[in-house]
Amino acid sequence: MRLAGQTAKVTHRTKRRSDGPGRRLAAAAVIALLPVSACSARTPAPSSQQPGVTKALPAMRTPASELRPFYEQRPDWSDCGDGFQCARIQVPLDYTKPSGERIELSAIRLPASGTRAGSLLINPGGPGGSGIQYARAAKSVVSERVREQYDVVGFDPRGVGESTPVHCMTGAQLDKYVGMDSSPDSPAEVTELDNASKQFAERCEAQSARLLPHVGTADAARDMDVLRGVLGDAGLTYLGKSYGTYLGAMYAELFPKNVRALVLDGAVDPAMSAIKSNEVQAKGFEVALRAFAEDCFLDGACPFTSRTVDGAMKEISDLLARADRQPLKNDLGDGRVVNEAWTVLGIATPLYERTAWPQLRQALGQAMTHGNGTSLLRMADLLVDRRSDGTYSNQTEANMAVNCVDHRYPTSLDAYGKAADAAGKTAPHFGPFVMWGSLPCAYWPAKSAEADKPIKGAGAPPILVVGTLRDPATPYEWAQGLAKELTSGVLLGYDGDGHTAYRSGSTCVDTAVDDYLLTLRAPKNGTVCPKAT
Repeated sequence: MRLAGQTAKVTHRTKRRSDGPGRRLAAAAVIALLPVSACSARTPAPSSQQPGVTKALPAMRTPASELRPFYEQRPDWSDCGDGFQCARIQVPLDYTKPSGERIELSAIRLPASGTRAGSLLINPGGPGGSGIQYARAAKSVVSERVREQYDVVGFDPRGVGESTPVHCMTGAQLDKYVGMDSSPDSPAEVTELDNASKQFAERCEAQSARLLPHVGTADAARDMDVLRGVLGDAGLTYLGKSYGTYLGAMYAELFPKNVRALVLDGAVDPAMSAIKSNEVQAKGFEVALRAFAEDCFLDGACPFTSRTVDGAMKEISDLLARADRQPLKNDLGDGRVVNEAWTVLGIATPLYERTAWPQLRQALGQAMTHGNGTSLLRMADLLVDRRSDGTYSNQTEANMAVNCVDHRYPTSLDAYGKAADAAGKTAPHFGPFVMWGSLPCAYWPAKSAEADKPIKGAGAPPILVVGTLRDPATPYEWAQGLAKELTSGVLLGYDGDGHTAYRSGSTCVDTAVDDYLLTLRAPKNGTVCPKAT
């Protein structure tokens, strides 16, 4: 499994069972340690190169008249507890064939607490993150100022959660896949990982073949425009985190005139190739791990015996090597072995949230001193959204499905091996895991026919791109890249740690984002908010 791609964040208040102490952790929506995503409209067509494989090709423009029934539907919003309203909305499976098969999207909204000005659509990232669960935490995700004027609306994108989900494997099968050695040390381990990646792709095709070509970000962006119409908003007001920034940017590319305000926080760079993105993301986790180690020395409970950052990083390397040779203890009684793969995931999870660093100190202490990996395993479960009963949400499967059709990945096993070796030199703790985690895309039955390229959103009003300087999952250079590529991009930086910036403790960031959402006044391009104290 790999750390990857734009993992979604879920608030602790929403998922106490999975996110543990702290304000919020990434829930893979994704999953971390999965592939990164890209862009492009697609429609299935037989591949001339690989019989039986469907390629996702650019979709032709569909006449507005054929889509009007979708925009004009008036769903029955019913009470679904705690002041929320829920509804099901129909969209075409294939936007080039709107009269064909339909699928349903599950949506939820929290009505504005004051005089309503419109709707704020939110997405937590992933791909694969549940917008339903994210919206349930609206009171912590969105400020009171914004909630007073805007309904907060979440939805599970196509292929995700409650919206015609992708299905591939059982919980037991996912346990085995997630626990695969994703930093293989021998030809036999490479072969084992290769076979597991092929099985992942084959099982997804067996259960979700008709859906796989249509779960890409371009079609999800088209769904968002249908939602905008259904909600009665002339322009889309949107807050997207992590992968949700790519979804928002794609919306601006397809519907620039329908944009009111887009906040893209924890940005993804659409112009960067899949392999390059993996490399940069692995470095981002490495930077975050070093920041954690440096901070650790300021606490009396720091488990490292050395007193330098380099020494601490070596101790973590030794722990991973130890787990690779002999799994750590697991007191959960579920039969899983806490090997190197689960240990890496357990270390990566709290790097998403600085407030979770004390839990990482404790978990590393237990693992390094007593050989007990239970706490690391619990944190890893948060990232892959594994429940205590051994079942998973479908975020791991959805994450892979979206990423594989959004990006053009290598199809050669040798290419992944060389890329993993290179990434291991610059990001030794995470590079191989991130790179090998994309391997199922080499065998995916639905593939992108377009290379990754910049998104410009020409014709859209100012779009606010937010980046955190030491974000592990979406490195700051991605935010810089997206802001520069967008015709109307405005960059807001945050000198902080953790994944995404809005509502993470920075008054500077929160004020700038709220002012933009409410008044459309964007901050000065290139502004960097100071570290929160």
